[in-house]
Amino acid sequence: MTLAASVLKGNRLALARLLTLVENNTDEGRSALNELFPHTGKAHLIGITGAPGTGKSSLVNQLALHLRNNPDTPDGNSNQPDEDPWVAIVAVDPSSPFTGGAILGDRVRMRDLSGDPGIFIRSMASRGSLGGLASTTSGLVQAMDAAGFNVIMIETVGAGQAEVDIARLAHTTLVVEAPGLGDDIQAIKAGILEIADVLVINKADRPGVDATERALNSMLQLAHPVPRIFQHHGSFEYVGWEADAELNELPWTPPIHKTVAIEGQGIEELVQAIRAHYQYLHETGSWKERECARLQAELDGLLQETLVSRWRSRVPETEYRRVLAEIVARDISPWQAVNILLDGGAA
Repeated sequence: MTLAASVLKGNRLALARLLTLVENNTDEGRSALNELFPHTGKAHLIGITGAPGTGKSSLVNQLALHLRNNPDTPDGNSNQPDEDPWVAIVAVDPSSPFTGGAILGDRVRMRDLSGDPGIFIRSMASRGSLGGLASTTSGLVQAMDAAGFNVIMIETVGAGQAEVDIARLAHTTLVVEAPGLGDDIQAIKAGILEIADVLVINKADRPGVDATERALNSMLQLAHPVPRIFQHHGSFEYVGWEADAELNELPWTPPIHKTVAIEGQGIEELVQAIRAHYQYLHETGSWKERECARLQAELDGLLQETLVSRWRSRVPETEYRRVLAEIVARDISPWQAVNILLDGGAA
């Protein structure tokens, strides 16, 4: 039996092995993903992002507990006999720029989930990737999707305002704020808040929660009902979508929910908001649009990575170093260096 076939049959050890192969970007891992891909596209992908210290891991812990204890799943596509949702969690931790290591400590805050056969937790290091996710995160999510998990939560690094890659991967994005992490202007700056489908004010028992809520409400009132786009590497990409005009539906307005994750307060209301967004995506046809945009972003990323890798394999390292030395000496500009290297090294 192949590794992919074992994953489809629910073998957790096979899934864990596959995730390691995918994370290490091996040929065996890519081959298994190719075999599994026709079985994907059923899970509801929920992204959880926000600044460090907002309590994302504690929030994910409570959301998973609530989903497991309340079988009214947001996707309604559970393929398990007891109809309980199978929940997978991908927690991305930052890698050290000096040692390359990562603590992978988010699971410490998810000890309440241990022993539940319907929950699978995987921590992974960002390995230098920017934007809050690792380059292989989408592959891990596909493997979990094929394994039958109908709710997959992706917790990002928590890098700050530029952490928007999650919007390309998730169907529903939760942006988590907390009182006391910045002034009112900080809350309405362009960037991470614009990707939110649901806004969460965690640690709502702290002073300043009302000011944080007012700032977020101000941001929502300034928003216009147009597709949300942002500029990434010089090109504009859609990360938000309007409803189909023929359906005469208003665009989704992110609701604001206050929670105290360590005590479980506000979790039920937050789950209802996630379910409402899931229904909105399906009723307006936005689900298919997001799937298309998500797969396009993944394809573009893989093309870029593969083309660069192939090019580096064909250019001698000595030639690359020679051109780099000319840049350092200010003999040529980086743009000239690109032209020289792409033209086969002719100066």
